[in-house]
Amino acid sequence: MDEIKQLDTAAFLWLNGQHSAFWDGVMYGITYRLTWVPFYALIIFLLFRRYRWQAAWLVLAIVLVITLADQTASAWMKPFFGRLRPCHEPALAGAVHVVSGCGGRFGFVSSHSANTFGLATTLWLLFRREARYIGFLFAWAFLVSYSRIYVGVHYPLDLMGGALVGIAYAGLVVFAYRKLMAARFPSKSGT
Repeated sequence: MDEIKQLDTAAFLWLNGQHSAFWDGVMYGITYRLTWVPFYALIIFLLFRRYRWQAAWLVLAIVLVITLADQTASAWMKPFFGRLRPCHEPALAGAVHVVSGCGGRFGFVSSHSANTFGLATTLWLLFRREARYIGFLFAWAFLVSYSRIYVGVHYPLDLMGGALVGIAYAGLVVFAYRKLMAARFPSKSGT
Protein backbone atom coordinates (compact mmCIF):
# COMPACT_ATOMS: atom_id res chain seq x y z
CA MET A 1 0.00 0.00 0.00
CA ASP A 2 2.88 2.37 0.75
CA GLU A 3 4.25 1.83 -2.75
CA ILE A 4 0.88 2.75 -4.28
CA LYS A 5 0.74 5.92 -2.15
CA GLN A 6 4.29 6.81 -3.21
CA LEU A 7 3.39 6.40 -6.90
CA ASP A 8 0.22 8.42 -6.36
CA THR A 9 2.20 11.19 -4.66
CA ALA A 10 4.85 11.19 -7.39
CA ALA A 11 2.19 11.40 -10.11
CA PHE A 12 0.45 14.20 -8.22
CA LEU A 13 3.66 16.21 -7.77
CA TRP A 14 4.55 15.88 -11.44
CA LEU A 15 1.05 16.83 -12.68
CA ASN A 16 0.61 19.61 -10.12
CA GLY A 17 4.07 20.94 -10.99
CA GLN A 18 3.03 21.65 -14.60
CA HIS A 19 1.54 25.09 -13.99
CA SER A 20 1.62 28.67 -15.22
CA ALA A 21 -0.21 31.89 -14.40
CA PHE A 22 -2.43 31.46 -17.47
CA TRP A 23 -3.42 27.88 -16.62
CA ASP A 24 -3.98 28.82 -12.97
CA GLY A 25 -6.89 31.02 -14.06
CA VAL A 26 -8.23 28.48 -16.53
CA MET A 27 -8.10 25.59 -14.08
CA TYR A 28 -9.62 27.64 -11.28
CA GLY A 29 -12.54 28.42 -13.61
CA ILE A 30 -12.91 24.76 -14.52
CA THR A 31 -12.80 23.55 -10.91
CA TYR A 32 -15.17 26.23 -9.56
CA ARG A 33 -18.61 24.60 -9.17
CA LEU A 34 -20.69 27.62 -10.22
CA THR A 35 -18.86 27.83 -13.57
CA TRP A 36 -20.90 24.86 -14.74
CA VAL A 37 -24.39 26.07 -13.76
CA PRO A 38 -25.16 27.20 -17.36
CA PHE A 39 -24.03 23.78 -18.63
CA TYR A 40 -26.34 22.00 -16.18
CA ALA A 41 -29.18 24.36 -17.12
CA LEU A 42 -28.59 23.54 -20.80
CA ILE A 43 -28.80 19.81 -20.08
CA ILE A 44 -32.09 20.30 -18.22
CA PHE A 45 -33.46 22.53 -20.99
CA LEU A 46 -32.56 19.99 -23.69
CA LEU A 47 -34.11 17.15 -21.70
CA PHE A 48 -37.40 19.04 -21.25
CA ARG A 49 -37.41 20.16 -24.86
CA ARG A 50 -37.07 16.60 -26.10
CA TYR A 51 -38.90 14.53 -23.47
CA ARG A 52 -41.45 16.99 -22.04
CA TRP A 53 -43.04 15.53 -18.87
CA GLN A 54 -40.72 12.51 -18.80
CA ALA A 55 -37.78 14.90 -18.39
CA ALA A 56 -38.83 15.46 -14.78
CA TRP A 57 -38.08 11.78 -14.10
CA LEU A 58 -34.77 12.04 -15.96
CA VAL A 59 -33.75 15.13 -13.99
CA LEU A 60 -34.77 13.41 -10.75
CA ALA A 61 -32.55 10.43 -11.66
CA ILE A 62 -29.62 12.76 -12.39
CA VAL A 63 -30.13 14.68 -9.13
CA LEU A 64 -30.30 11.39 -7.22
CA VAL A 65 -27.03 10.15 -8.75
CA ILE A 66 -25.21 13.40 -7.96
CA THR A 67 -26.64 13.58 -4.43
CA LEU A 68 -25.71 9.98 -3.63
CA ALA A 69 -22.23 10.31 -5.14
CA ASP A 70 -21.54 13.63 -3.45
CA GLN A 71 -22.76 12.57 -0.03
CA THR A 72 -21.00 9.21 -0.18
CA ALA A 73 -17.73 10.94 -1.04
CA SER A 74 -18.03 13.88 1.35
CA ALA A 75 -19.96 12.61 4.34
CA TRP A 76 -18.82 9.01 4.46
CA MET A 77 -15.65 8.16 2.52
CA LYS A 78 -13.51 11.23 3.26
CA PRO A 79 -13.87 10.97 7.05
CA PHE A 80 -13.70 7.15 6.96
CA PHE A 81 -10.43 6.95 5.02
CA GLY A 82 -9.01 10.16 6.51
CA ARG A 83 -6.46 10.67 3.74
CA LEU A 84 -5.17 14.22 3.89
CA ARG A 85 -5.44 16.35 0.80
CA PRO A 86 -2.00 16.97 -0.72
CA CYS A 87 -2.25 20.65 0.24
CA HIS A 88 -2.73 19.61 3.89
CA GLU A 89 0.00 16.96 3.87
CA PRO A 90 2.90 18.16 6.09
CA ALA A 91 5.41 16.03 4.13
CA LEU A 92 4.55 18.01 0.98
CA ALA A 93 4.70 21.49 2.53
CA GLY A 94 6.14 23.89 -0.01
CA ALA A 95 5.97 21.36 -2.85
CA VAL A 96 2.26 21.71 -3.70
CA HIS A 97 1.08 24.44 -6.06
CA VAL A 98 -2.25 25.57 -4.57
CA VAL A 99 -4.30 27.87 -6.80
CA SER A 100 -7.05 29.07 -4.46
CA GLY A 101 -7.45 27.58 -1.01
CA CYS A 102 -7.21 24.00 0.10
CA GLY A 103 -10.74 23.05 1.07
CA GLY A 104 -11.59 20.41 3.64
CA ARG A 105 -8.99 18.36 5.43
CA PHE A 106 -9.52 15.02 3.68
CA GLY A 107 -9.55 14.22 -0.02
CA PHE A 108 -10.25 10.54 -0.69
CA VAL A 109 -12.49 10.39 -2.69
CA SER A 110 -13.04 13.46 -4.86
CA SER A 111 -16.62 14.74 -4.85
CA HIS A 112 -15.99 16.69 -8.06
CA SER A 113 -14.92 13.48 -9.77
CA ALA A 114 -17.81 11.46 -8.31
CA ASN A 115 -20.35 14.07 -9.41
CA THR A 116 -19.05 14.69 -12.92
CA PHE A 117 -18.47 11.03 -13.76
CA GLY A 118 -21.84 10.22 -12.20
CA LEU A 119 -23.56 12.74 -14.48
CA ALA A 120 -21.62 11.67 -17.59
CA THR A 121 -22.30 7.98 -16.96
CA THR A 122 -25.99 8.56 -16.23
CA LEU A 123 -26.44 10.42 -19.51
CA TRP A 124 -24.41 7.79 -21.38
CA LEU A 125 -26.49 4.94 -19.97
CA LEU A 126 -29.74 6.75 -20.78
CA PHE A 127 -28.77 8.14 -24.19
CA ARG A 128 -26.25 5.77 -25.77
CA ARG A 129 -27.58 6.60 -29.23
CA GLU A 130 -26.43 10.21 -28.82
CA ALA A 131 -22.79 9.12 -29.07
CA ARG A 132 -21.55 12.41 -30.52
CA TYR A 133 -22.25 14.17 -27.21
CA ILE A 134 -21.21 11.40 -24.86
CA GLY A 135 -17.51 11.76 -25.67
CA PHE A 136 -17.75 15.43 -24.75
CA LEU A 137 -19.36 14.58 -21.39
CA PHE A 138 -16.58 12.18 -20.43
CA ALA A 139 -13.91 14.63 -21.63
CA TRP A 140 -15.59 17.28 -19.44
CA ALA A 141 -15.65 14.92 -16.43
CA PHE A 142 -11.98 14.11 -16.96
CA LEU A 143 -11.06 17.80 -17.29
CA VAL A 144 -12.94 18.80 -14.13
CA SER A 145 -11.28 15.91 -12.31
CA TYR A 146 -7.81 16.80 -13.59
CA SER A 147 -8.34 20.41 -12.49
CA ARG A 148 -8.49 19.12 -8.90
CA ILE A 149 -4.89 17.89 -9.21
CA TYR A 150 -3.85 21.11 -10.90
CA VAL A 151 -5.25 23.32 -8.12
CA GLY A 152 -3.49 21.15 -5.52
CA VAL A 153 -6.38 19.54 -3.66
CA HIS A 154 -6.48 15.91 -4.86
CA TYR A 155 -4.20 13.01 -5.66
CA PRO A 156 -4.86 10.98 -8.84
CA LEU A 157 -6.26 8.05 -6.80
CA ASP A 158 -8.75 10.44 -5.15
CA LEU A 159 -10.07 11.16 -8.63
CA MET A 160 -10.19 7.52 -9.68
CA GLY A 161 -12.03 6.60 -6.50
CA GLY A 162 -14.50 9.43 -7.04
CA ALA A 163 -15.06 8.40 -10.65
CA LEU A 164 -15.82 4.83 -9.54
CA VAL A 165 -18.32 6.07 -6.94
CA GLY A 166 -20.10 8.22 -9.55
CA ILE A 167 -20.12 5.45 -12.15
CA ALA A 168 -21.47 2.91 -9.64
CA TYR A 169 -24.31 5.16 -8.52
CA ALA A 170 -25.15 6.01 -12.13
CA GLY A 171 -25.48 2.30 -12.91
CA LEU A 172 -27.69 1.64 -9.88
CA VAL A 173 -29.94 4.65 -10.39
CA VAL A 174 -30.38 4.09 -14.14
CA PHE A 175 -31.24 0.44 -13.46
CA ALA A 176 -33.88 1.54 -10.91
CA TYR A 177 -35.10 4.32 -13.24
CA ARG A 178 -35.67 1.85 -16.09
CA LYS A 179 -37.51 -0.57 -13.80
CA LEU A 180 -39.71 2.25 -12.50
CA MET A 181 -40.47 3.55 -15.98
CA ALA A 182 -41.29 0.05 -17.25
CA ALA A 183 -43.66 -0.53 -14.33
CA ARG A 184 -45.38 2.86 -14.38
CA PHE A 185 -45.42 3.60 -18.10
CA PRO A 186 -45.12 0.31 -20.03
CA SER A 187 -45.45 1.95 -23.44
CA LYS A 188 -42.73 4.54 -22.67
CA SER A 189 -40.37 2.39 -20.64
CA GLY A 190 -37.07 3.91 -21.58
CA THR A 191 -35.15 6.59 -23.32
